[in-house]
Amino acid sequence: MRRRDLIRAGIAAGTVGVAGCAAGGDEPSFTEGFESGLGDWESGAAIGPEVELADFDWEVDVSDVEAVAGERSLRIWNQGDYDDGVTWAVHPVPVEADEAYRIEVTGQFWSESESFNTIRHALMRLGPEPPEAEEDFPQPGLNTTDLGETPYGGLRDALWLADGWREYSFEWTTPVLSTDTLYLAVGTAVIWEADATHYVDDLSVRVESR
Repeated sequence: MRRRDLIRAGIAAGTVGVAGCAAGGDEPSFTEGFESGLGDWESGAAIGPEVELADFDWEVDVSDVEAVAGERSLRIWNQGDYDDGVTWAVHPVPVEADEAYRIEVTGQFWSESESFNTIRHALMRLGPEPPEAEEDFPQPGLNTTDLGETPYGGLRDALWLADGWREYSFEWTTPVLSTDTLYLAVGTAVIWEADATHYVDDLSVRVESR
């Protein structure tokens, strides 16, 4: 069974709430519940050089099978035949340029059951550019919460740690940003040779000036 070497740090759909970038407010600047259509979400995938991307099967859509709140969530499915590959969805998040921020991102991921085997990793990323490859996401086990100022924020952590929904979160201490748009990406990375479906819901981005 093939595993890729350690990855260096580097849905379709929804009802989106954008509350601006008020510093220190209690309301999140961006929320997503995936209740009503694709909106500005875009999907993508990548796999190692040993496999053509066209040979890697994956799907990103909205489903009413599982939901934390409301009736819908983001569904991410990918095949496990190659023991490799990532699948994600990405959405722009507006901020004010020429500012530095402390940002908290939370989201709920669903797994079919609890398992001793790590079948998939949860991926979350927020940065000035959307991801284009697996290397654009954090290394396995990395969470930017305690790293101080970094070029982008995110995490990569095991799924299948609980039966059903489980919250994942990270904090990002940004440099002074030269852009007024960040990109939030959520997805899954193949770890085990098995096809798997996961759901994502209840995303929140809280932005505070520092």
